[in-house]
Amino acid sequence: MQRVLRNLFLMMPLLLGQADMASADAIYTGFFNNKAVGGYDSVAYFTEGKPIKGSGQFKHRWMGADWYFSSAANQKKFRERPEYFAPQYGGYCAWAVAAKSELYEGNPHYWKIVDEKLYLNYDKSVQQRWLKDIPGFITKGDKHWPALKHNQ
Repeated sequence: MQRVLRNLFLMMPLLLGQADMASADAIYTGFFNNKAVGGYDSVAYFTEGKPIKGSGQFKHRWMGADWYFSSAANQKKFRERPEYFAPQYGGYCAWAVAAKSELYEGNPHYWKIVDEKLYLNYDKSVQQRWLKDIPGFITKGDKHWPALKHNQ
């Protein structure tokens, strides 16, 4: 029981939207599941230009997370080039990685593809901040991400 309570205490930042860097996963999957990108098809952002919910019928495990796709074709594309289709910064909020050097959840509804890379943001207001200086935030995020990733 004490272990359960300790683990729940350690996971409280995730419940509040901020991941504890010491316990965060390499790929953001949320608190109660193992779905990367919230179960949305990461390939669809590139092929359809919008978030599309994936199906358990087309699931692939990569980097310890379950990735869901809307079609067998998208699943195949991801299997062939996962680094290309996976969101940057492990699917954590790109603005938080860049501006605060912290890990917050990435929301599949607030996204942007820049230079053929997918970035997720926490919510609409955070995305508005991100949009004001995308190149600057990407430069900062790319600088901060290795240390954040290493601490996971």
